[in-house]
Amino acid sequence: MKLLIVRHADPDYSIDSLTPTGWKEAELLSERLKKLDIKNFYTSPLGRAKDTASLTLNKMNREATTLPWLREFHCSIARPDQPVPKIPWDWLPADWTKVPEYFDKDAWCTTDIMKNGEVDKEYHWVTSKLDKLLASHGYVRENHYYRAEKANNDTIVFFCHFGLECVLLSHLLGVSPMILWHGMCAAPSSVTTLVTEERREGIAYFRMSAFGDISHLYAAGEGPSFAARFCETYDNVDERHD
Repeated sequence: MKLLIVRHADPDYSIDSLTPTGWKEAELLSERLKKLDIKNFYTSPLGRAKDTASLTLNKMNREATTLPWLREFHCSIARPDQPVPKIPWDWLPADWTKVPEYFDKDAWCTTDIMKNGEVDKEYHWVTSKLDKLLASHGYVRENHYYRAEKANNDTIVFFCHFGLECVLLSHLLGVSPMILWHGMCAAPSSVTTLVTEERREGIAYFRMSAFGDISHLYAAGEGPSFAARFCETYDNVDERHD
């Protein structure tokens, strides 16, 4: 089985849709996806994800199932240097890296900051919904792998968001989401691919073969949008700092 996790194209958050660049990215993405044999499409209920999906769906004459848990990861935490609650994937490296628990796949959600933001509750809601969906496709969670009750070569696509994508990957790969949230960056309209590996009959594990792939943009001479990134060096005054 193959999972494609697509981050929405360049967003216009003020209207929960796409920028003109985002619509161009979504068009290029649709040219890539329309060539694939896709079993099911699933999308976040948020406009920027649904708009990104719409071009692919229209070209393939298909519909997507909207899943509430594919919305952007819905939590806020009291970041140590900020009086206003922030999303949990927007911390300064000097702050979160000094807490050993954040590197642990089980302990990351046990700190007071995470507990006060009820991040663990949201995390377990999302991951339990993911497991229920995968079970409907033939793969049942068992410990840290999946029991292939109805093994298949189907491809399913999720149109969602960066923070949420990292939660899905955290669960599938057994990694603290803090490492993924802060150490990886999926550009707008990027595609992350995971494929089951069933080396012993009935025992499957999702192996990531590509993260944040934007080859559909490069093939058209289009560079990635800057959304989700911060300044490469502090002196780059035109790039986002905080």
